[in-house]
Amino acid sequence: MSPRQRPDSRPSEVRVLRWNSAGWILFGPLPPAVAALDAAAARRAWLLGLLALIALCHVLAFTRARRPVLPPRAYLTVLALVLGATSYLLGGGAAFYTVSLPQFWLLGRTPRQAITLSGAAAALTVLGGVLDQGWSPQLLTGNAAFTVVAYAAGVGTGLWAHRLTARSEARQAQLAAELVASQAELTAAYQRQGAAEERERLAREIHDTLAQGFASIVVLAEAARAAAPTDPARCVEQLTSIERTARENLAEARVLVGAAPESGVAAGPPAATLRRTLDRFAQDTGLAVTAELPDIDVDLDRRTRVALLRCTQETLANVRKHAGASTVGVVLTEIPGGIELEITDDGRGFVVEEARGFGLDGMRRRLAELDGDLSVTSSLGDGTRVLVTLPAQSQDGR
Repeated sequence: MSPRQRPDSRPSEVRVLRWNSAGWILFGPLPPAVAALDAAAARRAWLLGLLALIALCHVLAFTRARRPVLPPRAYLTVLALVLGATSYLLGGGAAFYTVSLPQFWLLGRTPRQAITLSGAAAALTVLGGVLDQGWSPQLLTGNAAFTVVAYAAGVGTGLWAHRLTARSEARQAQLAAELVASQAELTAAYQRQGAAEERERLAREIHDTLAQGFASIVVLAEAARAAAPTDPARCVEQLTSIERTARENLAEARVLVGAAPESGVAAGPPAATLRRTLDRFAQDTGLAVTAELPDIDVDLDRRTRVALLRCTQETLANVRKHAGASTVGVVLTEIPGGIELEITDDGRGFVVEEARGFGLDGMRRRLAELDGDLSVTSSLGDGTRVLVTLPAQSQDGR
């Protein structure tokens, strides 16, 4: 299909057509029109009329890029007839035919159509000259010969250009297909990455909220069962803690599934939030907790406050499950550009490099998302020190 027939003609193709149209008007109809001025009145009238007709048809065929008024095949048929008639009226039309030859290839639907129509135009051009001048050996070296040579050269050049264009279009189609495939693969990769990140986030949230809550409920239930025969008052306290923890777990579950807003998590100043968490921990475990929680003058956004709370909860849960400690110390400190939270215990300690589990890794990932840092120092028999560093964040989390 020619560039003029493609609904999605590229700008470069449109420019080629415009330049060809301008060159054809200048070197095609204009010279015969000038030559017509010296012809007899009747011939002059016919020539000017035919040239005006083909100029009008040319405009109708070339003015609209998407849907020309005159179909290309109809225009090329009229062009072939006008070339033959002009050749008859002027006694030859090899120059006019040669200038018009590219249009058969630009507008022809297929190479076969271009060859056929340009051949018909060549035959009419030769026939017009023969009808006007009669047959003579000079025709073999005059306009007729030039017309035949131009036709042969046009066929060769047109087939070469068509093959070159076909290869280019095939290559473009291949590249477009590869691009579509690459985009599909990239989209799928992004979706897989997003799904993996979302699973990791949910796993971290469940571990830091629901799993810790359930673990607390189990410990409290065991303590309540042990205290029930001998210390009913303590049993009631444990059951109250179980109820409170279960309600908090239910609220966290609603936040996770999107059925409730999470604005209430870690609401208020960080010192007050941490103090409530430590009071609950001391009440549930009976461990001695010392805390230095000043009201720091650092502007922390909600994500930073939540990260601070979750790291505290995870560290305290590890102390309760693994440390065997009797005392826990918590210090909140303001540093240039952020805050530090230090949590220490006097428990059995552990080898940090050999630690396996989701808790510490989840804390590191959570802090890394906020450009924070986690440092864990411990050794067997010497307790554990956890240091959380968080930069101050703006209210929009940047």
